[in-house]
Amino acid sequence: MAIPSKRVLPTFAALKELINKIPAPIREVLALIGEAGTEANVPAYLVGGYVRDLLLDRIQKPDVDVVCVGSGIEIARKTVAKLPKQPKVSFFKNFGTAQFHYEGTDYEFVGARKESYDRNSRKPVVEDGSLEDDQNRRDFTINALAIGLNGEHFQQLIDPFDGVNDLKRALIRTPLDPDITYSDDPLRMMRALRFSSQLGFSIDEPSLESISRNRERIKIVSMERISVEINKIILSPIPSIGFRKFFETGMMEIVFPEMARLHGVETVNNKSHKDNLWHTLQVLDNLAENTEDLWLRWSAVLHDIAKPPTKRFEKDHGWTFHGHEVVGARMVPKIFRRLKLPLNEKMKYVQKLVNLHLRPISLTKENVSDSAIRRLLFDAGDDIDDLMMLCRADITSKNKRKVRQFLENYDMVVKKLAEVEENDRIRNWQPPIDGELIMETFGMKPGREIGIIKNAIREAILEGDIPNEFEAAHQFMLERGAELGLKKA
Repeated sequence: MAIPSKRVLPTFAALKELINKIPAPIREVLALIGEAGTEANVPAYLVGGYVRDLLLDRIQKPDVDVVCVGSGIEIARKTVAKLPKQPKVSFFKNFGTAQFHYEGTDYEFVGARKESYDRNSRKPVVEDGSLEDDQNRRDFTINALAIGLNGEHFQQLIDPFDGVNDLKRALIRTPLDPDITYSDDPLRMMRALRFSSQLGFSIDEPSLESISRNRERIKIVSMERISVEINKIILSPIPSIGFRKFFETGMMEIVFPEMARLHGVETVNNKSHKDNLWHTLQVLDNLAENTEDLWLRWSAVLHDIAKPPTKRFEKDHGWTFHGHEVVGARMVPKIFRRLKLPLNEKMKYVQKLVNLHLRPISLTKENVSDSAIRRLLFDAGDDIDDLMMLCRADITSKNKRKVRQFLENYDMVVKKLAEVEENDRIRNWQPPIDGELIMETFGMKPGREIGIIKNAIREAILEGDIPNEFEAAHQFMLERGAELGLKKA
């Protein structure tokens, strides 16, 4: 999705025409919500993100939020009774909310409320309120917009904080004093960064200053909730927009210190290294142009994460970061664990790409051996294409000639990979001889010799000493066994 430019939004007169752009199934349910509210003498409003995205012509996720000046649970129940197919409704009486899923869309109902907060908790004290109270508690002016579904405000846009103009100006701004908004619920600071990145909007200066002032408050928010926002920034069209503000407000140092430490340039003997934070963000933006895969994008975030601890200045070579790919791969599980990201195959995938991200560049030499190509194919497996995409994104030089040369080199690597794969079928390969066959052949139990023979077969195939075929591997097994003093059973 392209970052939106500052645009002229529909006038109030054009609102009805805009409402007609809502998909018919959702429009029909909204009409039934309005009917249910009228029957119960409860004003109902479409609010929040759906209204914002409707005005931006950006409907993406079919989540519909409805505020009722009365019982949201009652209106949800009455609405479901009117639907041709009646879905199951989930009621949350402690929060005064109800939810149901219908024809691919999630609907959430809540009674209008006002909130007050204890400084040490994100959980508010809630009491019934007016629509105005409910809009006051919203995080940003662009999320405080409401459209009436019945009564005196039917098909009218309620915009108490000039949110429409903020949409026109592409601006993130809080309805109330930002210090109050962010201190009450510090997760809103992360949401500000996320919306800025997703929409390509600026954060207004008082709000940005407030995030810097209140950044320590983020510590009372669970890491699970913070990571949801980080992932949404990573998945945004230009992730660097959110990450730059994340760093500049000081929150990155608190939440993700390993990434913050990438920032900075040192100079010794007139030799400087690049700023690895800005480089990482450029790699992430480059990758974002070609993939929406969250975990592939995470590999860009973490590919150079170990450069600070491996940084050295060597008299003859200048700045070096020897082994940063290996150290970085070891850091991945620790970072995922602390950020409450999944410690499963997703983490192992990111770890693998971080570990391998320097390997393809070593294959750009003209005299590179087929053995080196086979080993990369073996180690990367089905992730080889993703690895090459990451490597291409890692080219951030401002010298166009260098960029062109690097890309041509990678094209050569891709060609070599294809040729070796076609001949040797190494991708996701397992040696044609397994431990069971070795034990059966020599009448042995599991032991050290079995591992020696298995490794020798694998190395012989990867080095090209024998073809990747059963007969050749079987003969090699017999010869290697004989060298170890083993006899066929």
